[in-house]
Order: sequence, then C-alpha cells, then structure tokens
Amino acid sequence: MSDSLFERFFQKEARLFLLAAVRVALSEDGPDLTSSGIFAPEDRAQAHILAKEPAVVAGLPIADLVLEFCGGGHQILLNVDDGERVSEGAVLAVIEAPAARLLQAERVILNFLCHLSGIATLTAQYVAALAGTKTRLLDTRKTLPGLRYPEKYAVLAGGGLNHRKNLSEMLLIKNNHIDRAGGIAPAVARLRETYSPCPPLEVECRTLDEVRAAVACSVDRIMFDNMAPAGIREALALVPQGVETEVSGGVTLDNLAEIGRLGPDFVSVGRLTHSARSVDMSLRLTPI
Repeated sequence: MSDSLFERFFQKEARLFLLAAVRVALSEDGPDLTSSGIFAPEDRAQAHILAKEPAVVAGLPIADLVLEFCGGGHQILLNVDDGERVSEGAVLAVIEAPAARLLQAERVILNFLCHLSGIATLTAQYVAALAGTKTRLLDTRKTLPGLRYPEKYAVLAGGGLNHRKNLSEMLLIKNNHIDRAGGIAPAVARLRETYSPCPPLEVECRTLDEVRAAVACSVDRIMFDNMAPAGIREALALVPQGVETEVSGGVTLDNLAEIGRLGPDFVSVGRLTHSARSVDMSLRLTPI
C-alpha cells in the first residue's frame, strides 16, 4: 500500500482533512449502545465487504482508518485496489475484528465507500466518452463541505484529473471577479501587481470578446463558460498555442464526445462530485 494511489494522494493536508472527516462521521453516530450491549469485548467476528452492482472502487482503504478510530484490534485484507473495476458479488475486503467495533464501523465505512465509488464509477464513464480525443477530464470545487479531498481522490481513482483543490492552487478569475473589477484586463493586472511571482492565471470567459481580452493578457488558461459547440469552435481558433483551454458548463455524457472532438485541452464537470449516485455495497458477517 505504500505506493498506492491512496497513499500518494492522502499526504499532508489531504490526510488531515480525511482523518477529520472520519472523526466527524463517527462522532455523528455516537456510541453504539446496541452492539456494545449485545457483544462482549472478546467476541470477534469476520465480515466481507461486497459489491452489489458493477462499479469502479474508491475509498476502500478508509475502512482501516475507521476501524482504527473505533479501537483497532482488527485485521483487514483488501482484495482489490482503488480504481479497479469490479462485478456484482465481488468480495472487496475481508475484515476480522471485535464484533462490537466492526458493527460500530459498518455504516461509516459503507458511507465513504459507496459515495466515493459512485464518483469513481461516474468519472470512468466520462473518461470513456473522451476516448480517442486529446481532451482530459477535470473535476471542480462543487464538492460536499468537508469531503473535498476524498471526493477529488475518487475522481482520480475513476481516471479523471483534479482541477484545483483549493483557492490558492490557481488564480481563477470568474465572472463576478470580472464584473466587479471592471473587466478582464484590470483584474489580471491587479493580481500580477499583488503576487510576485504570480501563480498560474485562468480566466472564465462567457463571450468571444472576453476570450480575446484574456488572450491579450497572456493568461495561462482560458475557460469557455457555457458555450455551445459552435461557440467553442470559434473560441478555440482565437487562442494561441501555449495557452491551455478548458470547457465548462452544460457538459453531459450525451455531448461530451462532441466537445472532445473539438479539441480543448480540458473539460470540467461538476456533476462528477455533486450528482454521482452512490454505488450499492454491503458488509456482511461471516462465520470465523
């Protein structure tokens, strides 16, 4: 696991946010009076985590973290890696632990796993729709509060790429910035005056005139916001080599292949994280 996608992603602040999310999830549940009242501390149980439908798995190693927070004393065998596609009925992991701790952890483990696997599964569908084009799939910041890092990790597990994890990774000049600052040129100028060196600059453009203004400012990336395919084609023709292009807004599985064939560098899709359906998975006790 030391070189897994999970371990590479959840370093430093990403790991801190993940641990905080696990703590909050367990705190929401409070003490498991049912399980601790039925099972003695020495009573151990075994469980299988099962996929109840085909899916791309994401978040399986979180099960180990949840069990550690519940008191440890467990053994876990992961049968698949995050990012792997599994079929209905696949046994994803085998866990042996004190019965009370295992049942306390059950719902929190499944909440993470089902949600993140849903994101990875949907992401994989979007990536497949872009096959044969140069366009790469990006996520957005449209994530559940407190779950930004796990959700963006799930996008990676599904084959997508992360846009920016926070507001400091790239300076994105959006519509409200442009309108309040009085245009693209003054907004860009103020940022370059404020920061030295200036982080990468991206500008969200609603019209072809805004694309021209962003090109004149020599920004690093230009986003075409809610443009129809004909508008995207015209906008791409205005952008010189060396400036990245991104399509955002109104992107669906139905029109994604058409957008990819136009040739933007990136397409960003908020629904990867804000609208993915949870995958159906279960944790079932088995005889030891």
